[in-house]
Amino acid sequence: MKYLIYALVVTTVVSCKKAITPNKTVKTQNAHIVDTIARPQLTLKQANNLVKLPLHCIETEYPNKMGHVTSSPEDQKRPTVQHPVFYGCFDWHSAVHGYWSAVTLLKSFPTLEAKEELLQKIKHNLTAQNIKVEIAYLNTANNTSFERTYGWAWLLKLQQELDSWDSLEGKKLSVILQPLTDIIVSRYMSYLPKLNYAIRVGEHSNTAFGMAFAHDYAVHSKNHAFKKSIESRARDFYLNDTDCPISWEPSGYDFLSPCLEEVDIMRRILSETDFHSWIKEFLPGIESGNLEIEIGKVYDRTDGKLVHIDGLNLSRAWVLYGLAAQYPQYHHLIETADAHMVHTLPNLVADDYAGGHWLGSFAIYALQNVRKK
Repeated sequence: MKYLIYALVVTTVVSCKKAITPNKTVKTQNAHIVDTIARPQLTLKQANNLVKLPLHCIETEYPNKMGHVTSSPEDQKRPTVQHPVFYGCFDWHSAVHGYWSAVTLLKSFPTLEAKEELLQKIKHNLTAQNIKVEIAYLNTANNTSFERTYGWAWLLKLQQELDSWDSLEGKKLSVILQPLTDIIVSRYMSYLPKLNYAIRVGEHSNTAFGMAFAHDYAVHSKNHAFKKSIESRARDFYLNDTDCPISWEPSGYDFLSPCLEEVDIMRRILSETDFHSWIKEFLPGIESGNLEIEIGKVYDRTDGKLVHIDGLNLSRAWVLYGLAAQYPQYHHLIETADAHMVHTLPNLVADDYAGGHWLGSFAIYALQNVRKK
């Protein structure tokens, strides 16, 4: 299936006033810059294309990477039986953020062309009975840590999106998902105090990424104990970090920036004064515009690991957009975020499932965090 879904994005992002060389280091010398890169925006036309990804993948059972610990021969089940809600999109966590993408687009664009078809698929799968099966799976002896913490984080993000969807469908689906979400919150609160060391990698298990999304949900749900637990461990893990080696990035399979994910959680939990003091030591020179990072390049988008780098560019962008939105003195970093988006969005015009089953969610979340000029 050809995912020719980013045509409008391509038209928008390549119409820059000044050509950029995406393989070069992006460097901003001072905060008084002139914008030279077209800033992508999430529009209805783009949404009508982007929605084709969750529309296709949330009910695509195969290929499927189960991530399952088998206890007995009887424990071998097909994906639709094992995970009757989140069986599509190649793996469980991608299915979860596939639903998040669908809900986000439905909320943002009530006149979405595929609205009725997408709603039908969501409501067919996301039922109270199916959620009970998902919960039963998480309660099996060998799978209590299933999808810790990347899938957990996206499940919380999906719950937050449903909770804030002011519609009859949103209210019903929110109630249906909540019992599974409550288990994830409980698992998170049990896990964090036992985790002695942060996981500082660019893939699924990155502690900072999971904590950032979890913190958003804790604030949204007014769960003060959960929020306090996250903030306490984040300080334990990251408060004394200095001189993050961002020049080492990216490594081969990154789809998250180990350095910038720390920034993303710390901007959420520290006071303004404490955060500015922390980031000056953590990424020296960033406050004056010195952030030297190479935009990630992908040579084979049919390789499920190598295509992770496209995700890295998008996740870097959403971190920088979020930082600049919270603290205007970092506005100069928006140009760096724009450069990552300009380079990456056109590359997503592809027909390979290796990236297509998940990169749409990263693109939507990054575009959701873009601020207009």
